[in-house]
Amino acid sequence: MFAGGETTGGIKAPKTLKRRNFKKLSLNPVSPTTATNGTTMDRESTGASASSTSNTSASSTFNNNSSNNGDGGHSQITSQFASLELGVEFKLDLRMEDFSTVSELGSGNGGTVTKVMHVPTQKVMAKKVIYIEGKPSVRKQIVRELHIMHECDFPNIVSFYGAFAAESSVTMCMEYMDCGSLDRIYKKYGPLPESIISQISVAVVDGLTYLYNEHRIIHRDVKPSNVLVNSSGQIKLCDFGVSGELINSIADTFVGTSTYMSPERIQGGAYTVKSDVWSLGITLLELAIGRFPFETHNSSLPVGILDLLQRIVNEPPPRLPEGGQFSNLFRNFVDKCLYREEDRPSPQDLLGDDFYLQAKQANSAHELKQWAQSLVQ
Repeated sequence: MFAGGETTGGIKAPKTLKRRNFKKLSLNPVSPTTATNGTTMDRESTGASASSTSNTSASSTFNNNSSNNGDGGHSQITSQFASLELGVEFKLDLRMEDFSTVSELGSGNGGTVTKVMHVPTQKVMAKKVIYIEGKPSVRKQIVRELHIMHECDFPNIVSFYGAFAAESSVTMCMEYMDCGSLDRIYKKYGPLPESIISQISVAVVDGLTYLYNEHRIIHRDVKPSNVLVNSSGQIKLCDFGVSGELINSIADTFVGTSTYMSPERIQGGAYTVKSDVWSLGITLLELAIGRFPFETHNSSLPVGILDLLQRIVNEPPPRLPEGGQFSNLFRNFVDKCLYREEDRPSPQDLLGDDFYLQAKQANSAHELKQWAQSLVQ
């Protein structure tokens, strides 16, 4: 649950840093300040115009200043990384001492995720601490992409509240989704019904389309653990937009992420939006059958990561089981997602698929809410 997002050549600068306070947090206007290494702040606008200085993007700030320093921009990058200020005229003061831990949600070699209460606003959040490399290039990219994460505002994207940093880690504060991730849900309750999977498909396709069309972000890490559910029945993508530099700095990410990689990516090809569609197909198939599709049925014969990657590249893509358990529309949708790259649709193309259209038109909000609430009872 610790990574995702396009790193180079695919991200355009945010349209603007002026926005409403859609996060529903209590904010107070403050004058610009310089944050110390021990305190960092995320700014959020309630819609008033920001100054031209505030509207300068992180990437342009680095480009303008890094060449002027004898240290290749290290001081400038370190300073801005320490503050992680998002460049608009209101700040949400996020400090470590203002968080009260509720429970641990997950952990690994790459970092930890904790359910916390932000005491000043009484807002429950998911606080994610990720351990990173100290290279200036990594920090520069993180600042740039945190700006973009701050700009994302879409029903199927987990909200980003802010971030602060230490020497070897970055802490991101995100929307808390109380039903958890789809991998935990199906592992606890078994395979999901097609009616629920169809709505998951709509949510993920809509989220991927928004990320690419509005921000030129390719998610890069679509998998069940990065699709979250809350008890209102909302389904949201998380862990997009974080730098590939950051992904590569996390010790335990490659194995977990690479198993959902498309064949062309495993072979070293360029990452495109079609790669996300492959990962979506594997995810939906996993939710439907209750296990990773390339898993061996004989648990006494574990598949090594290199053998698994060879299978993904060389074997025909997995398919839903034959029989009447799944509709032809669903079967065809998954098959399309797992076509070879040249024939595979983009998220935009999937908006016209019959399975997507049928699910989109279904009045399923009540069913989704009932299903989600059954997960937390």
